[in-house]
Amino acid sequence: MGRKFFGTDGIRGRTNAGVMTAATAMKVGQAAGTYFQRGEHRHRVVIGKDTRLSGYMLENAMTAGFTSVGMDVVLLGPMPTPAIALLTREMRADVGVMISASHNPFEDNGIKLFGPDGFKLSDEDELAIEAMLEEELPLAAAEEVGRARRIDDARGRYIHAVKASLPHDVRLDGLRIVLDCANGAAYQVAPSVLWELGAEVIAIGVEPNGKNINLGVGSTHLDAIKAKVREVRADIGIALDGDADRLIVVDEKSHTVDGDQIMALIGSRLAEQGQLRGGGVVATVMSNLGLERFLQSRGIELVRTAVGDRHVLEKMRSGGYNVGGEQSGHMILADYSTTGDGTIAALQVLAALVASGKPASETLHLFDPVPQILRNVRFAGGKPLEDETVKTVIADAEAELAGKGRLVIRPSGTEPVIRVMAEGDDAGQVAAVVERICAAVRKAT
Repeated sequence: MGRKFFGTDGIRGRTNAGVMTAATAMKVGQAAGTYFQRGEHRHRVVIGKDTRLSGYMLENAMTAGFTSVGMDVVLLGPMPTPAIALLTREMRADVGVMISASHNPFEDNGIKLFGPDGFKLSDEDELAIEAMLEEELPLAAAEEVGRARRIDDARGRYIHAVKASLPHDVRLDGLRIVLDCANGAAYQVAPSVLWELGAEVIAIGVEPNGKNINLGVGSTHLDAIKAKVREVRADIGIALDGDADRLIVVDEKSHTVDGDQIMALIGSRLAEQGQLRGGGVVATVMSNLGLERFLQSRGIELVRTAVGDRHVLEKMRSGGYNVGGEQSGHMILADYSTTGDGTIAALQVLAALVASGKPASETLHLFDPVPQILRNVRFAGGKPLEDETVKTVIADAEAELAGKGRLVIRPSGTEPVIRVMAEGDDAGQVAAVVERICAAVRKAT
């Protein structure tokens, strides 16, 4: 069946428009609550959110939905997405909910669901719940209606778990760190983690007002943290996104350290320690060829998947890998988390910085990315990638780049756009290849 509600990462949309309404949220609560009531025990759900204004509305609506079908609700308040994944499992909940639209502006919101194991739902689970959204579901008898309560120690539980990802003898004393929490879900927990480990923390993006999440701050808006790193002469900057499942690092010279460099650092360090499982690192087709070559030089395989942290995690689980991520900063470290966790990944970066005794600019830039160009070509209709001329141009480009570069052509999953990415050692050749393909796609539409 086609999907009306669930997309590539849960349900997401503009607040009070389309699917992202209180009515939908309540229905999702009823459907997920019904679906996950298995066995005779008293069932429970944990619900967290980021700092968006609409989080109050959706949280209350989902609470009504879950309790109406007999499930108890534990409200955690503003917490990172990986904290919800962790606490779903640790509190023996039947399902977990994160209300967030990640790095999107405050007008958007979303609903992510986690199973009792702390992992995001499978396609089969989502499709089953999707079908139930169109049905009239049986409500609980009056005496079986669920209860709702807030707990006060959720932040402390998560902070302890994050700190436990480092050996006890690793401290951050003497490090001056600028931390940008994007006015989002980690605005309380992330500064506490770094401070408790001994760092001097200069925090920005920690004054959420419901409307300023990701607004000029966070991992997708780096000007603010770069300016602050220069101003306070920090050793390093850590930028999280709105729900803190991704990070981008800034070195002491205000240069960007993206997810590819972070994967190179963590993967190679674990390999040296004999702790890298699966013999490789999992990344998407968008990760730079420079990362692949760097890892290969150290006997580490780069395993590529389709774009999306879900695909990365699926490959990690099936292949027994413990390091994976995306160029955009999603870092999945399976030894510590069941989903991307920007704060845990930040600690691994900081531990490497402490161990090296060198500046971040020397420690974190492990390879030079090859020239990479990404272009989006919008089309009015049809299937331009099935056009014979387009196929010929792409085939010629692949032959031209063979051994010297790489080509990735894919349609967007959310809009009528063809994404054209090429990379290679010769910047001029890469640019010319991309332009020829884009021109062919435009002509075919």
